[in-house]
Amino acid sequence: MTKPGIPNQLTLSTACFGPRLQAIDGQALSAAAMGFRRLELGLNDYPSDLSGWEDCRREAGVSVDSVVVGSLKPKSEAYSGSLLGSSEADEREMAINSTRRHIRVAQNLGAGVVVVRGCAVGSAKLEAESMVLSVELDEAGPDDLIAVQERVVEFVAKVQKRGQKQIEHFCRSLYALRSEFPETKIAIEPGLNFNDLLNFEAVQWVLDDLSDAGVGYWHDTSRVWQRGMAGLPGQGKWLETFSSRMFGVHLQDATSEEADLPPGLGQVDFQMVGEYVPGDVPHVIEVHSKHGREEVLSAVQFLMGHGL
Repeated sequence: MTKPGIPNQLTLSTACFGPRLQAIDGQALSAAAMGFRRLELGLNDYPSDLSGWEDCRREAGVSVDSVVVGSLKPKSEAYSGSLLGSSEADEREMAINSTRRHIRVAQNLGAGVVVVRGCAVGSAKLEAESMVLSVELDEAGPDDLIAVQERVVEFVAKVQKRGQKQIEHFCRSLYALRSEFPETKIAIEPGLNFNDLLNFEAVQWVLDDLSDAGVGYWHDTSRVWQRGMAGLPGQGKWLETFSSRMFGVHLQDATSEEADLPPGLGQVDFQMVGEYVPGDVPHVIEVHSKHGREEVLSAVQFLMGHGL
């Protein structure tokens, strides 16, 4: 018989359930049995059925902390929330409408934060270059690694220059949404791909531009760690720079080959993460759904042992 989970203050993403549980009432009851009292509505190939939420909230005593834009439809590399900075007006409008829907759902669930993830710069050529660099990085031996990392840094600088207009569109979209829904915070989270609009400098620009508009930063431990291994700003720099403006964190481990691992199974320095992440923001375990209950429970013990 599986032991019940230790009661904890961590948040569990519904992305962890995958196809195993697809209704939020079952997800909440399962989370409660593992010791969680908080959920995040996360990205999944199988979006949560929200119809039983009110009854299950009362029964299980579980709340929802955050909603990731894109969680209301099957997971996609191009979920519409990531197009808030698109250079195409119709795509931006579609993304704004999608984000509006997620904010309304967040309000109905009682969640205070909506998370907007990375936004690719609109260029097929840059996307192709990004994919090539990713392959080269994966295949690089010790003698080649530094040279590939230097090309990654040069490429990201090019993406940053190319994406300045999109950053302006992105900021305008976020400002419009915050003006319409001032009671719900919006957090921006960098993506993994090298052609992502939200690189380190761009996140600074967005947060500085919208510092009075209730827009903050959402940290992702595994993706930021992998970007650091590629020669880009590492985890420590992101945490030191943005911790004061952090609205939450996705807790995942990583190796150079794999992200979305349960904390404790990779190379992320969670001791450092625990020193920087504010204690009063959602600490969300978000791991690939191939990892089951036992891995999640082990991750909880690991994180609690590191002050998270």
